[in-house]
Amino acid sequence: MIAYLSGVVREVREGSAVVVAGGVGYEVQCPAGMLARLRPGEAAEFSTRFIVREDAQLLFGFPDADHLKLFDLLTSVSGVGPKLALALLSAMPLSALAAGLLGSDVKLLSSVSGVGKKTAERLALELSSKVPEHLAAGSGAAGSTRQARVSSTAGHDAVDALLALGFREAQVRAAVAELLGADPEASADTLIRKALGRLR
Repeated sequence: MIAYLSGVVREVREGSAVVVAGGVGYEVQCPAGMLARLRPGEAAEFSTRFIVREDAQLLFGFPDADHLKLFDLLTSVSGVGPKLALALLSAMPLSALAAGLLGSDVKLLSSVSGVGKKTAERLALELSSKVPEHLAAGSGAAGSTRQARVSSTAGHDAVDALLALGFREAQVRAAVAELLGADPEASADTLIRKALGRLR
């Protein structure tokens, strides 16, 4: 079992990174947010989950134990494999996803590519009581991504504008919710500008 990996990033690919440790290059599949921060030639650390299948051996890497914990919870749900769990973790910040699960926000979960309504309902049903509440810290004082998103007119306007630009609803709602959590009085223009920096 590979539980932790530390090495130098050799290459960042779409959906994964090649990390050299002890002269061996490991392909590590990571959430989009983590991949965006990795730079070739720089050192990186990962909390990892090594999954062995009949046709493949897959290594998934996360920035910390909290991301790994949520990944394990997601994959414990019937019908949710590691690829789909990674898609959920890539679609929004950890705190937003955790808040969505705790609040049984089926609309938010089903807006992630690959997650149908039935799968979203199953995730909400099975994990709403299992996700540690501290994982949702920072998702907004209202306690859920939906509540944080609608807590101001500026939030509504920012979400509508970003959706019009073609971004996925889950990513838009999560980004705006997190920004509102940090600055509840932010203007729509500020929210849009900062959200674009995270979404692109």
